[in-house]
Amino acid sequence: MEAKTKDLWVLIETDPDGSAKNVGLELLTPGRELAGKQGGALVAVVIGSKTDAAVKAASEHGADRVIVVDGAEYAHYSTDAYTAALYALVEKYGPTSMLIGATNNGRDLGPRLSCRLKTGLTADCTALDIDADSGNVAWTRPAFGGNLMATILCPDHRPQIGTVRPGVFKKSETAQGKAEILRETISVPAEQIRTQVLELIRDLGGQNVDLEGAEIIVSGGRGVGGAEGFAPVRALAEALGGVVGASRAAVDSGWIAHAHQVGQTGKTVGPKLYIACGISGAIQHLAGMSGSDVIVAINKDPDAPIFDVADYGVVGDLFEVLPVLTAEIQKLRA
Repeated sequence: MEAKTKDLWVLIETDPDGSAKNVGLELLTPGRELAGKQGGALVAVVIGSKTDAAVKAASEHGADRVIVVDGAEYAHYSTDAYTAALYALVEKYGPTSMLIGATNNGRDLGPRLSCRLKTGLTADCTALDIDADSGNVAWTRPAFGGNLMATILCPDHRPQIGTVRPGVFKKSETAQGKAEILRETISVPAEQIRTQVLELIRDLGGQNVDLEGAEIIVSGGRGVGGAEGFAPVRALAEALGGVVGASRAAVDSGWIAHAHQVGQTGKTVGPKLYIACGISGAIQHLAGMSGSDVIVAINKDPDAPIFDVADYGVVGDLFEVLPVLTAEIQKLRA
């Protein structure tokens, strides 16, 4: 389809309580820069139920305009309802590009929407840019198992759509929201929604890990040696008020659940503090945590690649270093 405007859209995912998920608010930051280069408005799209909190958050984080679709059928994500609503909005307003979080829902919605619109989709992006003359977004994503970074253009079809990893960008500081609010009524008949949520299981057997929203992450890798080796990692995370992460090697070895995995095939994170314990620093892992504000590496190998990205490095045995570090932190907090 042809673009009717030069606007850039950001989908703001919502929780069942109507609040905004972090990823959409994060994407308003690069969205502001790209929209300026395109010469269009930054538009947040909120789909959900009882969405006042999400609309307010989108406005406070820099959206020029917020398009809202609010209805009971959108309280829980479903492919059918959300695709129908977003497709109708795109047909009416005609944005030139759209950013969607590379979450479980975004990775489901993006391909369905792009297929219906007969346009391209670049998935799992970690960097964004734009050519102001052509209006083509330069979508950068890992390729070949994370060993190369590919930059992809979609010059012939609009809107350009990409899913972007959570944690790659930071939310802007909040300000008084002045966004124009446009409310659209789009009803999707119940018979067209082929799935429904029967029950929400919050705990997942103790593995409900919010890596993407964590400000402090302490991660263990192959160097912890086994499941029991995560004990000092957990102790340090608890002392710091953080959460436990892991490398793919530790997860693949069965030492810890996949919910803790950081990296190319896990979560992309951007905490204020990331402590890597016994992690060598393969490029696949670095792709998921190199955006952290401060990185501390603890490894016996002084030549480990993790030290190349670390702000602070400790060459030593994690089983000797972590207990001392944990004890000192506990003393300071006592």
